[in-house]
Amino acid sequence: MLLDSFFLISGLALLLGGGNFLVTGASALARNLGVSPLVIGLTVVAFGTSAPELSINLLAALQGNSGISFGNIIGSNIANIGLILGLTALVRPLSIESSIISREIPMMILVSLVALIAGSDAVLRSSTDLFDRSDGLVFLLLFGVFMYYTIGDVLKKGHDPLVGEAEAFAGGKGLRDTAFNLLMFFGGLAGLIAGGKLSVDAAVGIAGVLGVPQVIIGLTVVAIGTSLPELVTSLVAVSQGKADIAVGNVVGSNIFNLLLVNGTCSVLNPVAVPQNGGIFDLLMMTAFALFLLPMGMTHGKRIVRWEGAVLLGLYLSYSIWRVAA
Repeated sequence: MLLDSFFLISGLALLLGGGNFLVTGASALARNLGVSPLVIGLTVVAFGTSAPELSINLLAALQGNSGISFGNIIGSNIANIGLILGLTALVRPLSIESSIISREIPMMILVSLVALIAGSDAVLRSSTDLFDRSDGLVFLLLFGVFMYYTIGDVLKKGHDPLVGEAEAFAGGKGLRDTAFNLLMFFGGLAGLIAGGKLSVDAAVGIAGVLGVPQVIIGLTVVAIGTSLPELVTSLVAVSQGKADIAVGNVVGSNIFNLLLVNGTCSVLNPVAVPQNGGIFDLLMMTAFALFLLPMGMTHGKRIVRWEGAVLLGLYLSYSIWRVAA
């Protein structure tokens, strides 16, 4: 148990560090090639924020540990809203840009509903609940539509608050030589692969020792661990008075997790929805997504402190119930 816990912590550290190195190296390489910070922000940096989830879920899916895969994807989305936005709103009320309310939040609600429907096979088709390959293709198709629409909208406007942080990140790095950037990129990729392998194996081991379903470990420890980049980014953004970036970071991450990560995993190897509470997890994820719309449209387009306390309280109550059930 202690050894598995050590391996899990080490694996998550490798995932987070590997993701950071990969994004830094890839962004610098793109800058060396003359790619604009805006394009880097919409592609390299955006994909990089979901790199830990993608790595751990691909390995879990390929190894047949769908409980870890499902729990990490759905648990990360729930933690992103309930834990991360709840905590950051308590620190400082979160302003929400109009484009997030009109574009990203409705898209997150839509894909959450699609995931709920796709995972409800027992009700709709009288078969086992799972995200099969056809569901995965639908998710990836929606991801392509979302990226096309987002890039087109940003290019038309010339600027978008959601990529402001990414532009600053990509443009603020000094241009190092290509060999060093390649080393960072491939070193980050190696860290992601090694960290994903360690994390999955350790999570499976901990679940076995504790006698709990793999999905519980995925929904809690692994999900929170892979959501740490979003938590750090959101707290830093709030401390710098850029609360809109905090909200956009979380909403964008949720969309990427469901469409890109879950879609890719489902195409490679169908992801089973756990019979013990899986549909409730999907309902909870959808409910958290729905909560953000009225919160974003009231109080001067801000998530105020008492709303953050509600989000955090709901998340903690749900987590305690899920573990104890």
